[in-house]
Formats: sequence, C-alpha cells, structure tokens
Amino acid sequence: MPDIVMDNSEIDLIDPEKWDMIIGPQRNLLDLRLQELWHARDLVLLFVRRDFVSIYKQTILGPLWYLIQPLLTTIVFTVVFGNIAKLPTDGLPSFLFYMSGTLIFTYFASSLSKTSETFANNAHLFGKVYFPRLAVPVSILISNLIAFVIQFGFFLAFIGYFYLRGTSIHMNWWVLFTPVLLLMMAGLGLGFGIIVSSLTTKYRDLRFLVQFGVQLLQYVTPVIYPLSAMSPKYQALIRLNPLTSVVEAFRYAYLGSGSVNMVQLGYTFFIMLIAITIGVVIFNRVEATFMDTV
Repeated sequence: MPDIVMDNSEIDLIDPEKWDMIIGPQRNLLDLRLQELWHARDLVLLFVRRDFVSIYKQTILGPLWYLIQPLLTTIVFTVVFGNIAKLPTDGLPSFLFYMSGTLIFTYFASSLSKTSETFANNAHLFGKVYFPRLAVPVSILISNLIAFVIQFGFFLAFIGYFYLRGTSIHMNWWVLFTPVLLLMMAGLGLGFGIIVSSLTTKYRDLRFLVQFGVQLLQYVTPVIYPLSAMSPKYQALIRLNPLTSVVEAFRYAYLGSGSVNMVQLGYTFFIMLIAITIGVVIFNRVEATFMDTV
C-alpha cells in the first residue's frame, strides 16, 4: 500500500484552530456551554416546532386542545371547589380565580414534567449525534411558553368579558412583571426538571414520582384557594413553597386579589438559582455517561 503524502496546505486543513467547533470533554460541571447553545439555536427552534406540533398531531381538534384543557380544568374546579365545596375566592368570580391559578401553575408543571424526561425520551437521539444537550429542555420551555401565550390570550378574553358585565376587576401595574414571574416559573421547572431527568437514568421510579408529586404540589399551592383564607400557621407553611409567591403575584396583577411580597419573591428567585445550579452540575455529570445506564 503506497504511503499517503500530504503537502503543507493539506496539513493546515486539519489544524484544530481552523475548525468551527471542537468537541471536547466536559471539564467544568458549572459550564452551561451557552455559546454552543446559541450556535445551535436553529436546532432549538426545530425542537420547539417538533414539541409544539407533535403533541396534538392526528387529533380531530388539533391546537384547540391548548384552549380546551385549561377551560375544562377551570370549569371542573369552579363546579367542585366553588359551587360544591364553597371555597372562598377573595370576592372574585370563581371562574377567573381558578383560571388564573391554573394558567400560571400549568406552565411550571408542564415544564417540570417534560424536562424530567429529557434523557429517557431522547436517548436514541443523544446516542447518534453530538449537540448541546441543554437544547432539549430549553426547547421544552419555549414550546410551553407558546402554549402559555395562547392560553393567556384566552384568559384575557374572559377578563374582558367579566369586566364588561360589571365585575370588579382591578388590573394593576404588576402586570409589567409578568415576564419576571414566567422566568421564575421556567427556571424552577428547568432546574428541578433536569435534576429529575439526570437521576432517572438510574432510578426510573422517579418518573412516576414526578407525576404524582406535581398533582400534590397543586394542592399546597394557592391555586384552588386564596392564601388569605388560611390561618397564619398554615400560611407560613404554604409560603415555604416557592410557587406560592408567583401564583399570588400573578393573580394580584391581573385580578387585583392576592398578595405581593417582595421578600417571598426574592426567596423564590433564590430557590430557582439553587435549583438551576444543582441541576446543571448533575446534568453535566450525567451527560458524559448516561448512555451506559439509560
């Protein structure tokens, strides 16, 4: 077999400094590789389109389910908790009270549930080609945000309807903080989601625990009852839940009922940062070896 001879110009072609991207081992557990994630933004958008379109593909009603689901949930809560259980709603129409809580909580719950299955649902893809693994959970947050925007417009339409009927609704300047509230919900969903996703590569039971835990979490968050209806003792316990301040602030911003506590929001933001930090450390650690266990 003849020797392969390359001239200097050919050798330059394999100079590592001339490649657009060099794939190397993960050395820093806190390294988010945000530059790689930004370069892969087109891929993130493809994942967003996949997540958004595939959910209701081959269904009769299609995207209408994005509106039907919160509507049916709100109706059930209104009948069961408002009309039968007679739970207080701080003087608001039961329908708006339950829809506001359901809307913001669902964004967190959906983000947590779907990101918690990142490794399990995408193992076939991760094992074939390299790309920033965080692109998958980030795309989930964005696709859920699109669904939230659709449902949010539906919510605003009902606010307008009740307002025209003479219902006392006091929307205030806190609506400007809606992006911040969504950011905290997204951060909590991402942080806790990638923690669970990383652990489920070895402990599959956690997938079922997440589904059960999210349902229970809804009842220790003021979604179906106002925080003001609880005794001071239980209020203190419920405030330990980082979601409480976000739900209360969202309801206060658009309906004028609820409470805004900057200390509590700061606590939620702190918990979010801790969750993301721990999540990234575990995610980066598992990313290198998860194909051996998933």
